[in-house]
Amino acid sequence: MATFLYRLGRFAFRRRHFVALFWVALLALAGAGAAGAPAAGNSSFSIPGTEAQKAFDLLEERFPGSSADGATARVVFKAPDGEKMTDAGHKAVVRDTVDALGGGSEVAGVSDPYEGGGVSENGSVAYASVTYEVSGMELEATSREALEAAAEDARAAGLTVEIGGDALQAVPETGTAEIIGIGIAAVVLVITLGSLLAAGLPLLTAIVGVGVGVASITALASTLDLGSTTSILASMIGLAVGIDYALFVVSRYRAELAEGRGREEAAGRAVGTAGSAVVFAGLTVVIALVGLSVVNIPMLTKMGIAAAGTVALAVLIALTLIPALLGYAGRRVRPAGEKSKLLGGGRTAKKADRPNMGTRWARLVVRRPLAVLLLGVIGLGAAAVPATSLELGLPDDGSQPTSTTQRKAYDLLSEGFGPGFNGPLVVVVDARGASDPQAVFDRTGDDVKSLDNVVDVAPAQPNKAGDTATITVIPDSKPSSVTTEDLVHDIRDTGAGITADTDADVLVTGATAMNVDVSQKLNDALVPYLVLVVGLAFLLLIVVFRSILVPLKAALGFLLSVLAALGAVVAVYQWGWLAGLMGVEETGPIMSMMPIFMVGVVFGLAMDYEVFLVTRIREAYVHGENPRQAVVTGFRYSARVVTAAAVIMMAVFAGFIGSSDSMVRMIGFGLAVAVLFDAFVVRMTIVPAVLALLGDKAWWLPKWLDRALPNVDVEGEALAAHDAARTEDKELVRA
Repeated sequence: MATFLYRLGRFAFRRRHFVALFWVALLALAGAGAAGAPAAGNSSFSIPGTEAQKAFDLLEERFPGSSADGATARVVFKAPDGEKMTDAGHKAVVRDTVDALGGGSEVAGVSDPYEGGGVSENGSVAYASVTYEVSGMELEATSREALEAAAEDARAAGLTVEIGGDALQAVPETGTAEIIGIGIAAVVLVITLGSLLAAGLPLLTAIVGVGVGVASITALASTLDLGSTTSILASMIGLAVGIDYALFVVSRYRAELAEGRGREEAAGRAVGTAGSAVVFAGLTVVIALVGLSVVNIPMLTKMGIAAAGTVALAVLIALTLIPALLGYAGRRVRPAGEKSKLLGGGRTAKKADRPNMGTRWARLVVRRPLAVLLLGVIGLGAAAVPATSLELGLPDDGSQPTSTTQRKAYDLLSEGFGPGFNGPLVVVVDARGASDPQAVFDRTGDDVKSLDNVVDVAPAQPNKAGDTATITVIPDSKPSSVTTEDLVHDIRDTGAGITADTDADVLVTGATAMNVDVSQKLNDALVPYLVLVVGLAFLLLIVVFRSILVPLKAALGFLLSVLAALGAVVAVYQWGWLAGLMGVEETGPIMSMMPIFMVGVVFGLAMDYEVFLVTRIREAYVHGENPRQAVVTGFRYSARVVTAAAVIMMAVFAGFIGSSDSMVRMIGFGLAVAVLFDAFVVRMTIVPAVLALLGDKAWWLPKWLDRALPNVDVEGEALAAHDAARTEDKELVRA
C-alpha cells in the first residue's frame, strides 16, 4: 500500500492542475445539486419492529386521512389572576382564535376547548389543538405566521397565550461558536506548522471536503429523507477529521523536506507513510459509522452513512488534493524546524540536540509506567461514575429552554392538567378478530382505568368500520419519568391478557411509548454493535500493527475514554454540573440515540490517534530500536502533531455546543470531552505506559498468523527498500 500511495502522491504533485480542477468541479457539481434541491426537513422517525411503531402503522391503515404524521400545535390560554377561562369575555376571545386558526389552507382540524374538554378543572387554563396535513418542517411560512398572529391577537385581549407542539419547529442552527472553533483550529495549525500558508492548507481542504459532502447530502435530502440534523453532524465530523488528516500529511511532508528530499519525492513519501495511516484511520471511522445500521433505526443509519461519506471524502482529499496544493505552494511551505519570517523573524533551525516536549513526556512515562497507568485508569474511572445513572429519553417541549413559547406552553399544561398531560399514551385496540369489538373496547378502557398512576382514560374512539379504536390515557407523572415508563409496561401486560381472551390486539403508542421502545431497542443493539465494530476494527488493527496485544489495548482504552465521556455528558446535561457555563437551561434525560452514536464516532476517532501514534512507534521498533526507545522516538516525531490534531478536533466539536438542536449540542460536548480523554489520557499516557510494560511482547504475533496476514506496509518499509535500491544504482553508475 505504501508504494501505491507513494506513486499517487507524486502523481498528484506533478498533475496538480488536473487534481485541483477535479475537486473544484466536484464541489461545483454538488453545490449546483444542493441549490436546486428542496430544503431538508426533519427525517421521518420510525422504529421498525417495535410495538409503538406497529400501532402507529395500524393507525395509518385504519384511520385514513387522520394526518397522523402531520404537524400539531397546542395553543394554550391562561386567564389573568382571579379570572377563569370560562368567563364570557375570555370564551369569546378563545372562539375567535379557534375560528382564525381553522382558516389556514394546510389546517386539517382545530378543537374547541369548550366542546372537547380542553379547560382545566379550576378554569384557569384552556387549550386548542391544531392539526395540519403536512409535517412541521413542510409547513409553509404563512401557516406559521397565521398561528403566531392568532396567538398575538389573543394576547392583545389580555390573555396569556403560548404555543406548543412541532408546528413551530425550525431547522437547527449552529451559531457563532462553530466559527470560533474553526478560528482556534487555525491558530493551532499556524503554531504547529510554522507558517500561515502551511496552516491554511488543512483548513482549505477540510472545507472543500465538507462542502462536497454537505452539498451532496442537501441535494439528496428530499429523495433519501435525510433530516436537517444529518448535514450538521456530517459537517461536524467531516470538518474535524478533514483538518486532522491533512495536518498529518503536511507535517510528514515537512519532515521529509527536513531530511533533504526533493519536494515531489517528499510529497510522495508523505502520502506513502502518513497517507497509509490516514487510510486505515479513516477506515475505522467509516466502519464505526456504517455499523450504526445494525441498530435498525433508519434515521440513525442515515446519519451514520452520511457522516461516513464525509470521512471518506476527507481521506481522498488528504491523499490527492493536499499533495497537489503542496505543489502549488512550492518553497513557501518550509521544512520542519524552520520558521517563517512572520513567526520567527528569519530562518532559524532548531537545536537538534534539544529534546522536544513529546520526547520529555515519553521518557517520563517509560520511567514510571505502572504509576502512570494506574493514575490514568483511576482518573478515567472516576470520570465515568456519573454514567451509572444514565437516563435515556426523547426530546419534547419540556426539554426546551425556559424562554421559548413551546416550553411555556408545556409548563402551563402541566399546571392546569397535571404533568402527565404532556405525554398522553395512545392505546390502539385492533378488534377485527373479535366477535364483539365494542365489548373489547369497553373492557380495555376499564382495565386500563384500574391501573395505578392513571389520571384519566378517554372513551374509546372507533374508526368508521368499527373494528379498531383509540383510547387516550393520561398518566399522573411527567413523560420522562420512570413511573410513566412502568405504566407503559403495565398497560402492555394488561393488553396481553385481553389478547389471550378475545383475540384482539392491544398496542400502546405515543411519544412516551415510542421513547420506551427506542431506549429498549438501543440497549438491545449496543452489545451486537460493539462486537461488530470493535471486532472489525480489531482485525484491521492486527493487519496494521501485526500484533495481538496492541489492538486489544486500543479497544480497552477506547472503552475507558467513551465511558468517561458519557459520565461527563450525564454530569452536565442530566445532573446540571457546570450547566450555566455550557449554556444548559434545562437538565433532563440524555437523548436516546446520543450514546450509541457517540460510541460509534468516538471509537473511530480513538482509532485515528492510535494509528497515527503507534505507527510511528512501530516504525522505530521495526527499524531496530528497543521497545522503550521506540516509544520515545515515536513521541518525538508524532506527539506534537497528535496533540495539535486533538486540540483542533476538540475546538471543532466544541463549536457545535452553541447549536439550537439539543442532540447536536450534546454530541458536540460529548465528542469534545471524549477526544480530550482519549487523546491526552489514553493515547498519550496509558498507551506508552502499556507499551513500556509489555516490551517486546507488545509486538508478538503467531508465525502462522503473520504468514496469513497481508503485508500492508504502513511503516513504508518498501519505500526504504526503494531508496536503498536507488542509492545502489547510483553507486553502480558512478563506478
